[in-house]
Amino acid sequence: MADQQYTADSIKTLKGLDAVRKRPAMYIGSTGSPGLHHLVYEVVDNSIDEALAGYCTRVDVVIHADNSVSVTDDGRGIPVGYHAEEKMCALQLVLTTLHAGGKFDNSSYKVSGGLHGVGVSCVNALSVEMTAEVRRDGKIYSMAFNRGVPVTELQTLGDTEKRGTRITFKPDPDVFETTEYSFDILSKRLRELAFLNKGIIIKIVDERVEGKQHEFCYPGGLSSFITYLDENKTPLHPSPICFSQLKDGVEVEIAMQYNDSYNENIFSFANNINTVDGGTHLSGFKTALTRTVNSYIDSNNIIKNNNKLEIKGEDLREGLTAVISVKLPNPQFEGQTKAKLGNSDIAGIVNTSVGEMLGAFLAENPAIAKKIADKCVNSAIAREAARKARMLARRKNGMESAGLPDKLADCQERDPAKSEIFLVEGDSAGGSAKMGRDRTFQAILPLKGKILNVEKARIDKIISHEEIQVMVQAFGTGFGSVEDEDGFNIDKLRYGKIIIMTDADVDGAHIRTLLLTFLFRHMPGLVENGNVYIAQPPLYKLKAGKEERYVYSDNEKETALQSWSEKKNVVIQRYKGLGEMNPDQLAETTMNPDTRTLLQVKLEDSIEADRIFTMLMGEEVEPRRKFIEDNAEKVKFLDV
Repeated sequence: MADQQYTADSIKTLKGLDAVRKRPAMYIGSTGSPGLHHLVYEVVDNSIDEALAGYCTRVDVVIHADNSVSVTDDGRGIPVGYHAEEKMCALQLVLTTLHAGGKFDNSSYKVSGGLHGVGVSCVNALSVEMTAEVRRDGKIYSMAFNRGVPVTELQTLGDTEKRGTRITFKPDPDVFETTEYSFDILSKRLRELAFLNKGIIIKIVDERVEGKQHEFCYPGGLSSFITYLDENKTPLHPSPICFSQLKDGVEVEIAMQYNDSYNENIFSFANNINTVDGGTHLSGFKTALTRTVNSYIDSNNIIKNNNKLEIKGEDLREGLTAVISVKLPNPQFEGQTKAKLGNSDIAGIVNTSVGEMLGAFLAENPAIAKKIADKCVNSAIAREAARKARMLARRKNGMESAGLPDKLADCQERDPAKSEIFLVEGDSAGGSAKMGRDRTFQAILPLKGKILNVEKARIDKIISHEEIQVMVQAFGTGFGSVEDEDGFNIDKLRYGKIIIMTDADVDGAHIRTLLLTFLFRHMPGLVENGNVYIAQPPLYKLKAGKEERYVYSDNEKETALQSWSEKKNVVIQRYKGLGEMNPDQLAETTMNPDTRTLLQVKLEDSIEADRIFTMLMGEEVEPRRKFIEDNAEKVKFLDV
């Protein structure tokens, strides 16, 4: 493929870079861990854009020992020629000027996913040092920068037969709250890119840990992505349904598969960017899915004797895993970090494409179509049963009014931002928590036994479960699809912090996992909004003479014992349950905001979270057995 069009003259510019250092969060989302990792994504996106243009087959990412990162590709290499208009070399222009890049020249990139030329210059501005090495036109070129300012001229290092770009940068500790990169977070994004761009090889190496690396390459593309997502689930049909279509200059690619679970998992991408808040492409897919499957159900008289049954979109998405990927010339994203696609015409394009292709598939595969239709009808029946169970529960427990559960020890504060609720395991611990709390802003909700495993239950069974009813009633948010008029509404949340406080034993861990599964599957808005926390009760109380110390980990215990080495007769008490602590001890160690430690539950990787919950709590035994075998040696204490 000829590449004469991509030259120094291809680089168009819109000025300004100082604002990036003044307000970095405007450009990369935050100065915390998400923003730090976003730097890598921006550089990698430029390499992927080269792949989309047909010039790059491999990307290598290396995390160095000092937390600097290198991204190397075998694309065309950033142009280095003199840019007459800007009176500097094109490489310097791209790396030091906001809105400078080849993506404003429609002949260089038909489709791109980087920040429209903002990305790599932002990375440079927010890095204490950056080096760009370009292999192009038979030469190796290099240029170095400090916080976006060139510290060397463009240098020619020698000859080469290779081509491509290598960007090495070290994040500025004066900008970021942390400069420690997570191998797992970066691997997740690189794996996504490998799925979305079938055949490309992406490798990540962590030089901080010997032998730690991944290499991703998926010739099956989105089909492989679905297989990966549904690894621990039982599919309704053997192979994912896959189709793609080029329509009005937009490439629409869909892969989908129904499984026997009760949850929907739909992931949308635009030009390889994970649009976590969806957008017009997701809306178009959902509309087409609802219309097409409903049309099949009607034309084939699947409902038969239940003509009054209304089948909604959520019924048609139960047990569905799908990936929607669109590639378009001029994406319009809402927000700099591209959480939502806004191009209005894309909804119609995806709607039409999916309608045509899915309709043809269902017509040509009647056996699979019948299984899908039956599952959707059964889902609608269960949803209707859940609605009746919800109404019954409201009448019984006062859920429809301002009534609260009898077992809830509520707080005096009515401002959700200033109040918190503890979900406590058992009446004994609940009693200690009630006595130890600050009743002005802390509410206590004791839960008896282990709640229902919602991973294995349909919605009608879930809403009928007493402890789940009690939680929904206490939270005040409602329950069910946000699309329903009386469904989940986070604006009605009564407590800003929902704190899971369970025993530090196996049963406590199981109860905590059951609660997290329920919240993740049926109240994900609470997790996404940062309302869910896990209390950290101490594992040990150490006593030497009159001195007592609470410690929360084995490492902390060893450190404490070493500091007391000159003292003898250190008494070590290991807490297995919250009920073993007096109310004042529980308050001091676990509940008092001035002395406690809380872990906030965050959803950084929804794909991996789905896989973990399915593996731990789903029907399939073998994946769970393998997980236990692989991690058994890490267990130090097993309560039996």
